[in-house]
Amino acid sequence: MDSATLELTGRATQAFEIRKIYFNNEITFHAPGLKHFSIPGFEQKNPKAFLPISITGGGCALDCDHCDSKILEPMIPLNLKEGLFNLAERLSKEGTEAVLISGGSQRNGKVPLLKHINDIARIKKELGMKVMVHTGLVDEAMARGLKEAEVDGVALDIIGSNETIRKVYHLDSTIEDFDFSLKVLTDYGLSIRPHIILGLHYGKILGEYQALEMISKYPVHALILVIFMPLHGTKMQQVTPPPTEEVAEFFQQARIKMPDSKILVGCARPSGEYKKIVDIAAVNAGLNGIAYPAEGVIEHAQSKGLIPKFFENSCSCGVD
Repeated sequence: MDSATLELTGRATQAFEIRKIYFNNEITFHAPGLKHFSIPGFEQKNPKAFLPISITGGGCALDCDHCDSKILEPMIPLNLKEGLFNLAERLSKEGTEAVLISGGSQRNGKVPLLKHINDIARIKKELGMKVMVHTGLVDEAMARGLKEAEVDGVALDIIGSNETIRKVYHLDSTIEDFDFSLKVLTDYGLSIRPHIILGLHYGKILGEYQALEMISKYPVHALILVIFMPLHGTKMQQVTPPPTEEVAEFFQQARIKMPDSKILVGCARPSGEYKKIVDIAAVNAGLNGIAYPAEGVIEHAQSKGLIPKFFENSCSCGVD
């Protein structure tokens, strides 16, 4: 075993011990809707329990190199004639208990949620559904509107590299704008669930540790870690995801940096053996939950003395 492996193993032990200090022995596993999920020990019962809605359909003004609007395709597109409230009411009658309201960004990096804020408030108050929103960048008006609508949580990607913001997202913004988004959401007392995309800069770890540093300053409800996965038809379809050992190291550093914060692995990450390796690394690093866990990971968690709990919702939704 070389010195780098020894260091990684030692840090994993440290991270897991930190988990035991600050948390009980439960670990959560999540299976959001839109696709059926079943592995030994966890079979999804209601694929419609949690569903994502795109208020812009398949449209996004940014044309990001890693996405090119592809992540919007599986979402339920909003028909403006039906309206957001009526769509949610229909889904509720079909068994949906919670929704993620998201969509493509405008040129300023914001998702146009304020246009639908009255419907979002009605979904909460009249239908009793749990509502998560994905915002993009946030200004004070949006933070105020989301607070008044009483949304359950706010998810937003935090980028810690100005080069990545320009080259991948094509945004004329800076890391200070992402930091301000966290600040204004905190000022309005919203439940924040920031995401960090590992390997966002063409498969390289570049601004992720700076993003972690920013997030650690705020009282976030949970930190969600996802991993770049090459999507067909995008400018980064041939890019290799970050090495699994770098991902494992980030998991460990995140737990050490934010010892008493819930940290989960989100839906997006490469499949196959890569997924199994990073999911096991997440358990070993003392993270609190995993969406769509790889086969064998539940048993691995149990072997470390953890008790699994299962949720049919997004990892950023089921962390209360």
